[in-house]
Formats: sequence, structure tokens, C-alpha cells
Amino acid sequence: MTKLYFIAIYPPQSIIDEVKVFKTDLAVNYNNSKALKNEAHITLFPPFSREIELENDILVAFQKIDTHIPPFEITLDGFGGFPNKNPVLYIKPETSEPLKDLYNRVKQQFKFGTYSFNPHMTIGYRDLTFENYVKAMENYQSKEYKTKFLVDRILLLRHEGKWMPIAEKKLTGHSFTP
Repeated sequence: MTKLYFIAIYPPQSIIDEVKVFKTDLAVNYNNSKALKNEAHITLFPPFSREIELENDILVAFQKIDTHIPPFEITLDGFGGFPNKNPVLYIKPETSEPLKDLYNRVKQQFKFGTYSFNPHMTIGYRDLTFENYVKAMENYQSKEYKTKFLVDRILLLRHEGKWMPIAEKKLTGHSFTP
């Protein structure tokens, strides 16, 4: 039997709840309910499928990710979108060297597949039509939303009807303050 897995950063519950307000708005006003199924997160390695018998290999690779870096803050600031064939509306994290570093450390252990790293926190996708994406972007591009949170761990999740964390790895480096 095959299962889906992915690796992500999850914000604290308070931010997950704030982001749910935007997802609910998209469901009610832009006919886009699919994003409501997933809690707010930033993907470090996109969903991939593996036989459940190989799950131990995935767990071993996940534990080998070098997370000996200090916890760091991510600032979420405003909204953006990918106007693809399947458009995506998201909250933008500010560019951050520690975030890129963490992604590269994940990629060292999970080398398969081609994947460009465009960090974002999805609020609308899948059943969001291009027409509704354009309408939502008109509204959201001038909307203000700014918050920040501490990244101190990453999660490995498995899809069981919904995404369930099956392992976590803490960032263990120390920040030096003079």
C-alpha cells in the first residue's frame, strides 16, 4: 500500500487559526474550500509517495537531516499568488537565509524529484478557478497581514485522509548573544 509523505514547518496554533480566517473567506466568497482541509504550513519538501513498508527508510532519512542550527524567526508579510493553470493564493514569508539553509539541509537527505523552493503558506488552491483567483488577488494584494513565529522544529507528515505528523526534529543549534 502506498502512502503520501511531506516535510513542513508548522506555525503555532494561534497563527493556524488566523490563517483559517482567510481560508474560510476564500471558501465562502471565492468557491474555494480545498485549502480548508490542510492546516497552515510552509512546505520544505513536497508530497511524495512511498510504499508503507519503506516508511522506516523515510523516518531514518528524516532523522539524518542536520538540524543543528539555531531556531529562527519567520515573518509572514502580505499575500501573493502563483497565477498557474492551477492558481495558488498564499501568505508570503519574508526571504530568510536560515529558511533557505534549512531547506538545503532537508534536500541533502531527500534528493529525489525536482523541486524549486518558493516558500509560501497556501490559503487558496486546487478548486480555485482562475477567474476567482483574479478576483481574490484584487482583494488580497492590498490586504494587510503581518506576523512572525519561531521555527524550532520540522515535521514529517503522512496522509491518512488528512495530514498527520509522524515524526518531528527540533532545531538544536544555539544562538550566540554577545
